[in-house]
Amino acid sequence: MPPPLILAFPAYRILADRLAAETGYRVSPVAIHYFPDEESLVCVPPELPEHVIFFCSLDHPNRKLVELGFAAATARELGARHLTLVAPYLCYMRQDKAFQEGQAISQRIVGNWLGDWFDNIITVDAHLHRIRSLSDVMSPARTFNLSAAQLWLNLLRQRSDQPILMGPDQESRQWVKKIAEATGLDYAVAHKQRLGDRTVQIKLPEMSVADRTVILVDDVVSSGQTLAVIAVLLKDAGATHIECLVTHALFMNSAEQLLNDSGIKQIISSDSIPHSSNGVYLASLLAKTLTRDIGEYSSAGE
Repeated sequence: MPPPLILAFPAYRILADRLAAETGYRVSPVAIHYFPDEESLVCVPPELPEHVIFFCSLDHPNRKLVELGFAAATARELGARHLTLVAPYLCYMRQDKAFQEGQAISQRIVGNWLGDWFDNIITVDAHLHRIRSLSDVMSPARTFNLSAAQLWLNLLRQRSDQPILMGPDQESRQWVKKIAEATGLDYAVAHKQRLGDRTVQIKLPEMSVADRTVILVDDVVSSGQTLAVIAVLLKDAGATHIECLVTHALFMNSAEQLLNDSGIKQIISSDSIPHSSNGVYLASLLAKTLTRDIGEYSSAGE
């Protein structure tokens, strides 16, 4: 069987090339033309192997979801039998229940779409709250929710100081605890109460940060409000240096400036979303799942 082909959406060609270098697979572009009324004309290569891998992170998702659906349906029509989505960042994972009557549960709706379009879905540190596994909302696709924790471990092990790791809320505890236990670093988790999309109330944990370096660890940063509030509190509590590690740097509007103004001296993100703060690269992590778990699965299906 011919090797899989990676189809890269326009914003992610560099990331797809990194993945190709790790896997040995070829890369071809998904071409998109926009009409004056903003409709999208999506074009995939007409000659496709049986296994096609789409590379498209789903930040700014509304247009991308439509284009991804067009591309997947067209690949099926052209004879591709196994479709894999590599979306390092998955959109619409926050809304997993209706808090008021009539609210759309976007996690379930988008999960059903992607589960129907693709045979395999690979992502990194999906922002899950009340469900344990992506398979709960993306059936019948096989799902792989990878963790960037190992990448942060490699980065932290190069340091000679002993920083405190801090998560901004209870949802971050899983990442912070895993990294801290593997590195032997101290860690703590703040308490967050969200009062609105851009308003949060934070209480620092009962741990002295005086004269210490603190590294904030989070999976997603959007507006930056939470980390900015924590950074100010940490400075007031005597922390001498504050940094931030984040998997998904959405950084909407002036988020990065807000974080800098709050006293955060360095921000390092993964390349799940292309950004100037990218300092660790997911290609090797993604490649292991593609070549081992999904590669074996596709071959067994023949």
